[in-house]
Amino acid sequence: MHFSRFPRVAIGHLPTALEPMDRLSEKLGGPRIWIKRDDCTGLSTGGNKTRKLEFLMAEAQEMGADLVMTQGATQSNHARQTAAFAARIGMDCHILLEDRTASKDPNYNYNGNVFLDYLHGASAEKRPGGTDMNAEMETVANRFRAAGRKVYTIPGGGSNPTGALGYANAAMEIVQQANVMGLKIDRIVHATGSAGTQAGLVVGLKAMNANIPLLGIGVRAAKAQQEENVYKLALATAEKLGCAGVVEREDVKANTDYVGEGYGIPTPECLQAIEMFARYEAILLDPVYSGKGAAGLIDLVSKREFSGDKNIVFLHTGGAAALFGYTDSFGYDKPAMQAAE
Repeated sequence: MHFSRFPRVAIGHLPTALEPMDRLSEKLGGPRIWIKRDDCTGLSTGGNKTRKLEFLMAEAQEMGADLVMTQGATQSNHARQTAAFAARIGMDCHILLEDRTASKDPNYNYNGNVFLDYLHGASAEKRPGGTDMNAEMETVANRFRAAGRKVYTIPGGGSNPTGALGYANAAMEIVQQANVMGLKIDRIVHATGSAGTQAGLVVGLKAMNANIPLLGIGVRAAKAQQEENVYKLALATAEKLGCAGVVEREDVKANTDYVGEGYGIPTPECLQAIEMFARYEAILLDPVYSGKGAAGLIDLVSKREFSGDKNIVFLHTGGAAALFGYTDSFGYDKPAMQAAE
């Protein structure tokens, strides 16, 4: 795979670290767990979308855009990173935010990623939950185009074949790191939502014949739908890369047992996973993606899905800024916190 054939604005702090989580591994009493630190990509608290945006924003520049648009849920990590990337390269950014949770919590609606969207200079509009957000985005984009703007639209999560290039490339990075370290990776686990991260990874791993199984822990869609979304995007990404046919349907695996009540609504197991990562490894997860991904990983370890001599890599997709939109979910005693000050 030769990624230099595609335009790219390379501003991420790459490669990100691949490091062991020995205290967490000991606590869980299972396999040795490693973490790929894509929460440390360097752009506005980091996250997995930076890798996708390196290719997407380069394409926007190549097309002569002066305004980039995207969409996502209220506490969208992707929206925040898109706003940050646009600020970095001097492009205007407009965001549509979907109210998927119907939360009335002011922290959720105005803090965390939402605050950072505005801090980076983006403008935003909200839409009710259930809106066809990509269709709505095109409607709004046409409004800007009618006013003379050159608009480049990015689907939710940056998940199209151009964005997925970022994670096909990341697969090469992970395998190269493992080779240098003498690390035999037995499984990669990560949170999967809009499908771009998983689709890119599966294409990259299969194209290299890495023989590393990949498991996505779903955060929104049902299993059949999630796997189908990933598979379709993987086929298109492989076609774009010139390696059509490398991915088979059975290569795409998603476990959606940890979604809970719905997207953006943290489960008790998600909150527990966030606390465990913070207290054993000083690593911050988010309540929407990485927290649920970690909850799935922890549960599968407890069920002995992975034997003790295996090396499992957890890909951290970032998003810790969203924690500040969910402070009430953790139930910490506020008077006790104030007394400790």
